[in-house]
Amino acid sequence: MTASLKSHSHGQTMVLTISNPEHRNALGPDLYAAGVEALNVAENSPDVRSVVITGEGQHFCAGGNLQRLLANRQRPPEVQAQSIEGLHNWIETIRTFPKPVVAAVEGSCAGAGFSLALACDLIVGAHNSVFVMAYSNVGLSPDGGASWSLMRALPRATVLQLLMCGDRISAERLQQLGLINQVSASGEALADALALCERLNARAPNALASIKELANEAASAPLHTQLAAERDHFVRNLHHGNAGEGIAAFMEKRPARYS
Repeated sequence: MTASLKSHSHGQTMVLTISNPEHRNALGPDLYAAGVEALNVAENSPDVRSVVITGEGQHFCAGGNLQRLLANRQRPPEVQAQSIEGLHNWIETIRTFPKPVVAAVEGSCAGAGFSLALACDLIVGAHNSVFVMAYSNVGLSPDGGASWSLMRALPRATVLQLLMCGDRISAERLQQLGLINQVSASGEALADALALCERLNARAPNALASIKELANEAASAPLHTQLAAERDHFVRNLHHGNAGEGIAAFMEKRPARYS
């Protein structure tokens, strides 16, 4: 069964569901392209203010399909390189997407599936979810931005243990390390992710887009560059209609109605 990406709306949230349950939602090139296309549609839709990425059934994503990887060993290296480029295009699209993206994780979250979750802005992991950078377990090195994401979030020794030893790690431990935002009861990750998105959807979209852009740039920008970027975003947002609405709503002690 070929992996596919299902899409449906929940209020102002687009829900993207990795669908390949027979193989624990293993990934494939068609799915990468569908992910990029779906986010391009969501970016241009005023009806979408956030996105949730989840998996069909009991698991989030088991990473790459080992049977496909084994078959690709008999093909020119460019075949696998092209496949990884597709994955990386999706990862970069998530990172630069101007609206919040939340991963709702149940069960297995392994390899490129873990990389995919790390690319999201926020992660809600179920109590029964298990995360593992499984690459070294089969003689491979990471892709999907795993090394980039982990090295910006955790100490080097912790990252190397996860990548070199391929140890499984729980949602609770990842929350302690600051990689997961919320641990949910088993079976409730999607519901809790949607509730989180409802909170985000009630905030000014332009402000959230600025926050995400500033956060993405902060790790590599010198202080003076980041200060200038903060200034420019602040001034632009102050003169946006949503700031007028937000300040008025705060002073009038009523909920804001952002556009």
